[in-house]
Amino acid sequence: MAKSTADLTIPEKLKAIYELQVIDSELDKIEILKGELPIEVKDLEDEIAGLQTRINNNKGAIDDLNKSVSNHEGNIQDSNALIEKYNRQLDEVKNNREYDALSKELELQRLEIQLSEKKIRDAKQTISNKQLTLEASEAKLSQKEKDLEDKKVELAKIIEKTEKEEAKLQRKSERARKKIEDRLLKAYDKIRTTYRNRLAVVMVERDACGGCFNKIPPQLQLEIGQRKKINSCEHCGRVLVDDYILNVGQEVPAKE
Repeated sequence: MAKSTADLTIPEKLKAIYELQVIDSELDKIEILKGELPIEVKDLEDEIAGLQTRINNNKGAIDDLNKSVSNHEGNIQDSNALIEKYNRQLDEVKNNREYDALSKELELQRLEIQLSEKKIRDAKQTISNKQLTLEASEAKLSQKEKDLEDKKVELAKIIEKTEKEEAKLQRKSERARKKIEDRLLKAYDKIRTTYRNRLAVVMVERDACGGCFNKIPPQLQLEIGQRKKINSCEHCGRVLVDDYILNVGQEVPAKE
């Protein structure tokens, strides 16, 4: 008959919580592996959406500029037609007042042509610049779409590969948690949420805490080795164990 959590010895309690940490660390690795790729996929999707907006805006601006060029070319044609008309009328003027009026109209139309020609040159230069930007954006978009597809394929493979392993580890974690008393389990969960590496139980390695790497005083190392109580690092609060814990109990693997 299995012992209750209250009946476990200190070494058995340490063994149980250390095994839970090992299982949860494997789950953490899967989460980290999965967690980075979805973020990368989302970032790429956002970047692609931004590039598509930029491309659409550039295409719209080029279309507007081409329409502007066409309008100015039409204005030039209209001005040339008026110039021809006014030149014919000059041959028929009867007084200086009519001559001066037609001369002013001719000068005005010539100025209109010069202004339209300048605006056409400016618009065509802007179109050329925007075309270069558009081509660069389209090339970048094509590469980003390829990167996105690759990341999605990679993520799908990881999910497919890790789903069964993750479910298996989750079941093992749930079983392991049942072997640990509530007070110790709450402390374990609290410590795990405190640190980025989510380590709540660590080995003493080279006279130092395996979590924060601060030196462990000789007296505390002695107490850890005696395994008469659960000891924590005085710097980070993580539960400390020594490598003897690996040989405690030698539990028979449970069926999956």
